[in-house]
Amino acid sequence: MSNTPVIRFLNTLMAACLAVMATSVFVNVVMRYGFGSGVAASEELSRLLFVWMVFIGATAAYPQGEHMAFTSLLHPLLKPGRESALKVTTCLIHALVVLSCALLGWGAWQQVLVGMDSVSVVLGYPQALLPLPAFLCSLAIGLMALWKLLRARPIDFGHAAEVE
Repeated sequence: MSNTPVIRFLNTLMAACLAVMATSVFVNVVMRYGFGSGVAASEELSRLLFVWMVFIGATAAYPQGEHMAFTSLLHPLLKPGRESALKVTTCLIHALVVLSCALLGWGAWQQVLVGMDSVSVVLGYPQALLPLPAFLCSLAIGLMALWKLLRARPIDFGHAAEVE
């Protein structure tokens, strides 16, 4: 799953955010200590890009099964004769992910609407750009979890960590 074009694009987008953030902060530090005045937009730009990078990363990590999971709690259900309990538990987990994404998405959307009427102090971008990645992330992860729920896909125990 890690080599899909969508995942590669998201990874590239995260790398671009990180590169712009690092460059912006570096230039600001050099300007401030070397020349006595910094770049006012550096802090705002870094904060905006960091928020976007975090939510892009969360979206890219979900289909790869890289989010934190307490798989040790499900290992007893892997024993023969407990397949139905594992299936029910898996469906419950996917349903809870969908519910939490719906709640996060609703709250983020409310913040997007509030942010439409105000702009950032230095750069002047709409404040709606700060909660927007949370909304988009919750929408993407919620749809992926709903798809897994509808298809009754089992939880992947194939990642490297044995006990989490």
